[in-house]
Amino acid sequence: MEKWFIKNRKGDYKNISKKFNISELLAKLLVNRGVTDFRSIEKFLNPTLDKLYDPSLMKDLNKAVEILKDKIINKKKIRIVGDFDVDGVMSIYILYTGIKRCGGLVDYVIPDRVNEGYGINNQIVEQAKEDGIDTIITCDNGIAAIEQIELAKDLDLTVIVTDHHDIPFVIDECTGEKRILHTKADAVINPKQEDCNYPFKNLCGAAVAYKLIERLYNIFNFQPSDIYPFLEFVAIATICDVVDLIDENRVIVKTGLELLNNTKNIGLKALINETGIEGKKIGVYHVGFIIGPSINASGRLDSAIKSLELLLSIDEEEAKNIAKELRELNDERKRLTEDGVKRIINTIDSTDLKNDKVLVVYEPSINESVAGIIAGRVKDKYNKPTIVLTKGKEGVKGSGRSIEEYNIFEELSKCKDILLKFGGHPMAAGLSLAEEHISTLRKRLNDNTNLSNEDLIPKIYLDMELPIEYINFKLIDELKLLEPFGKGNEKPLFGVKNLRLNRGYVLGVNRNALKLILLNNKGITMEGLIFGDITSFEREVSQLYGEDELKKLYRGINNKIKIDILYYPSINEYNGNTNLQLIIQSYRLNI
Repeated sequence: MEKWFIKNRKGDYKNISKKFNISELLAKLLVNRGVTDFRSIEKFLNPTLDKLYDPSLMKDLNKAVEILKDKIINKKKIRIVGDFDVDGVMSIYILYTGIKRCGGLVDYVIPDRVNEGYGINNQIVEQAKEDGIDTIITCDNGIAAIEQIELAKDLDLTVIVTDHHDIPFVIDECTGEKRILHTKADAVINPKQEDCNYPFKNLCGAAVAYKLIERLYNIFNFQPSDIYPFLEFVAIATICDVVDLIDENRVIVKTGLELLNNTKNIGLKALINETGIEGKKIGVYHVGFIIGPSINASGRLDSAIKSLELLLSIDEEEAKNIAKELRELNDERKRLTEDGVKRIINTIDSTDLKNDKVLVVYEPSINESVAGIIAGRVKDKYNKPTIVLTKGKEGVKGSGRSIEEYNIFEELSKCKDILLKFGGHPMAAGLSLAEEHISTLRKRLNDNTNLSNEDLIPKIYLDMELPIEYINFKLIDELKLLEPFGKGNEKPLFGVKNLRLNRGYVLGVNRNALKLILLNNKGITMEGLIFGDITSFEREVSQLYGEDELKKLYRGINNKIKIDILYYPSINEYNGNTNLQLIIQSYRLNI
């Protein structure tokens, strides 16, 4: 059973409402999101391009631009080394296109996910030297590549790092003090550097690349409007890398989505058409769950170069063919994911693994490229930290996903003596180890965990209680001022208790949606939609009220069922009709 909590942040709702001509309800929603002072509110409600920060504020950025200017003018060969995920692909696209337009001799490489793993490696560095490359630029990686960059400098290569990941450090075993690890790169552009004065630290890799090209364009006397078309690519990366949609990221995503809906990029047009969303208003959902996974699929199951070729394509037929390949790869990725999730859940439920607070599951048949997705799905089901391990080319490899109460990176750090390799952050990690150490890892993580049973209970935080009679078209229109929604700026969540159910309709050939006609004690009705496991709802109703009451619900006969819901209000448009409906995120049955 999950626990529900109401956010109770205090604020001057009346003054905010009056100052910005918004309702007190919206003022409360802003305060709940930590947006409290007038300056922050104005910026939040009006995320326009003039709110973007000056790239020159970023440490080493001007230095990198001067280096690039010299290399471009003197026709030195430049190589971009990226990553295989969406953020990496978009970063390469921005750097490659931008440098090339400035006249640079530039190419790119992307390490293979399975055979090479994440980030620049010694082989890439040595190959660059052999190919006569003068300058390496990393994007969405490089900040932790201490040894690889040292090798590059030993080979007399110029190195520019553009990255957004946390700065690596070690803890001195004697003093306990943190020591930052620095690379020997000629310029390091990463807003998370402690001595970087850039006002916003939470950019994705593509946004850092964008800042570099923005300044480079300025040096080469391009117009400001020449850089803005890149924002649709930065927006895709920002959404797919799941960084907080606050501050500068709101400007990037809002503007980027507007550009994406009218994209001139032949590859993106082809992908939008191939995935069946042509003609729709593309939003965060379409990017995060349709466009992004299709781009990501090539890096998981083939080569990320394919996605980059799509974006760079100038031939419609070629773009159409690549888009089709990406869609098919994503379909295969979905199949592998579903199969893997079923296998892992079956293993957990049929063994004593189900009693563990930290799930460590080894399934040799799982494709390692989808282990992280599977771990996330399993974590969501059990609300427990989950590590999914599979057989790699060299030993066992895997990915972990965690809950807020458990720092998975820190806990794995305590087991580093049995790990071949690991990395990550509090909520996600990647690791490799010898097969004979799997049971030891499981035992150690569970024996040493401080997780309580309370920690494993899912917690949902709602903005406020809001009776259904307050839901109207004006409110829903006002809520759009908070868009775009995403991590750090979730959709408003409201709650209401003791609703009766007039009728229920199971929707979809797969029975994956339930429409309920909700009734409050004032006689007001409204449609509510539950997506997902409808069988669980039916089972709960039957257990609490009896099967006869469930049958009455489906027949539209007066019944005893009462429900509390957490919801987000929306508008349903169908066959020319428009009506209000509630998207139910969670529910509780009560007597």
